[in-house]
Amino acid sequence: MIPLEDNFTDILGKAMRGRGLSAAAAAPLAGLTEAAINRLLAGEFDEPATRALAAVLQLNEEALVRLACGGYRPQVECPLAMVMTTTPYGAMTVNAYLLWDEENRDAAIFDTGADATPLLQAVASRDLNVVAIFLTHDHADHVHALAVLKRELGVEAWSSALEPVRGTKTFRPGDLFNTGRHFIRTRLTPGHTPGGTTYVIEGHTLQAAIVGDAIFAGSIGTVRGHYQEALANIRREILGLADQTILCPGHGPLTTVGQEKAHNPFFA
Repeated sequence: MIPLEDNFTDILGKAMRGRGLSAAAAAPLAGLTEAAINRLLAGEFDEPATRALAAVLQLNEEALVRLACGGYRPQVECPLAMVMTTTPYGAMTVNAYLLWDEENRDAAIFDTGADATPLLQAVASRDLNVVAIFLTHDHADHVHALAVLKRELGVEAWSSALEPVRGTKTFRPGDLFNTGRHFIRTRLTPGHTPGGTTYVIEGHTLQAAIVGDAIFAGSIGTVRGHYQEALANIRREILGLADQTILCPGHGPLTTVGQEKAHNPFFA
């Protein structure tokens, strides 16, 4: 299984940065020493200290401790008519997705990953007709293979008008696309980037959302300013979907809306 993108240290660090708290500032609020907080941030798990800091950061204590102890491992299978590819990019890995209609074989790609090869192999082995590439945001790991995919498949790519990627056409939040019988609705989910987009798939037999780096299994993407607004956007635009909706993040394993509402320390 693909490991979680973030550990408890990553989560604490993201919440502290989001709230503008240094270890020195958080220490008296949590009743801890600055050294104790720095040990947590260095990866030294201490349950009482973790709970105390989580309370200050408005993270769910139980969910965070469970995750820190290895107790949260969502096991969600990739749905039929969808493939997730995972490719290395530096020291990390990045996900991309291929969605198709079983009836007419039309397909769409979401993000590109670092290497086009797995996506091109998946397209060829299933005899699919890719009609578009959709980008969740403009970070290099998500668009690295864009030029190769466009050249090999001869298709257009799309990105948000609020965060246009060179060589793509642009859409506005709320625009609607389709791939065969799958309808693709665009939702603005900024925070990680200004134009970060979630693609909600409303298919004949599929409920899924391609969320980029807005939310991960058990965590969120790094938020660059407007932290509370970003959390509110995720609650409304992503966690407001039906609980059974499969969430397809840019890093880490698949999850569902219901699992993140129950187990993600930022939202549980």
